[in-house]
Amino acid sequence: MKYQDLRKNAESVAHTAKIEVLQLEGTAYKLFDKSFSPTQVFYEAMLQTMAGEAGIRVPKIYGIEQIGDRFAILSEYIEGKTVAQLMEEYPAKKDYYLSLLADTQLDIHSHTVSDIKKLKHKISREIKSLTVIDDIKKYELETRLESMPEHNKLCHGNFGPDNVVIDEMDEVIVLDWVAATRGNASADVAKAYFKLALISTELAEKYITIFCEKSETDRQYVYEWLPLMAACGLCEKNPTEKEKAILYSWLDVVDYS
Repeated sequence: MKYQDLRKNAESVAHTAKIEVLQLEGTAYKLFDKSFSPTQVFYEAMLQTMAGEAGIRVPKIYGIEQIGDRFAILSEYIEGKTVAQLMEEYPAKKDYYLSLLADTQLDIHSHTVSDIKKLKHKISREIKSLTVIDDIKKYELETRLESMPEHNKLCHGNFGPDNVVIDEMDEVIVLDWVAATRGNASADVAKAYFKLALISTELAEKYITIFCEKSETDRQYVYEWLPLMAACGLCEKNPTEKEKAILYSWLDVVDYS
């Protein structure tokens, strides 16, 4: 299929600088620009398939196609709304949706996996690659990372209200598994905290409270991951000014109360 033909007949669902999502006859086409290698595209499809095989509700992968000079993952198109959209539409129900997010993330963490990247290895590599911090700060972060317990839980890696969809049957579907790893669940919660903090600090704090009560986790333990996840966030391409402000503020915090 030619890209022009697909674009002419399909509905645009989402678009970023490097990824475009189109919907045609119940199939979602996630098109990657030429900076993505075939290996990266196939690996993302594998991660999503593994999450589905573990029992998590994800869009079914139909295949991978080359459309023009770009690769695309073809998957089931989910009719529904993201939790981010629902919280904006129904602000009085924010606590309900935060509780639903916590239950969904806890379900993800209930699974263990062995065939994907380790989270601690990923964080270490990203700390080493950072050019915006000095060697002393890198050493501090590496030392903190080494002290954190090694777990083998499935971590989404980019969990937040924009990646969780409620479909027309009120089922919960989790999207975008490209950053999935195996590791410590509290690190994954710290990333969710960041994504919610972009909406509001109050919302992020409520989420931590709800999650920690449900999981019987000391919130201090989640906060200890924030500098490490901030370093990872600064490795992402083209963070916004708001994102950078939050991430830099977390890098210099040693203890949270």
